[in-house]
Amino acid sequence: MFRAIPLFAILLIAYNINMMVGGDINASLSSQMYSLSLMSGAQWSFSVSDLYITLGVLTLYIEIFKSTGTGVTSVIDHSLSMIVFIIFLIEFLVVKSCGTSTFFILGLMSLLDVIAGFTVSIVAARRDFAVGGIEP
Repeated sequence: MFRAIPLFAILLIAYNINMMVGGDINASLSSQMYSLSLMSGAQWSFSVSDLYITLGVLTLYIEIFKSTGTGVTSVIDHSLSMIVFIIFLIEFLVVKSCGTSTFFILGLMSLLDVIAGFTVSIVAARRDFAVGGIEP
């Protein structure tokens, strides 16, 4: 049943909690989590925004991997992923605190999850039919 839950929903909920609790979302997103001195002498800092984007990339990888299935759970996951993307889109357009580049990038990753999920499922289904002797 875990496969039917779109993981981008977790990021959406986390962002909304950060938005409600954090006050000024831009200040919250730009707050530095840690900083590291590199051998080159450069100072690399990691912010909350960087964390969201990193988690988004990892989530996108997992979601694409999950989309390789062709069962009923996969169809439910794709449908729920579409709903999560629609929520991302509506919040981006309507909610002032969601009008950030970080939220836009997470929404774009959610859209890619929807498109890739349907594309991978269609290709996998065509392959399954071809293996069974039925040519599409």
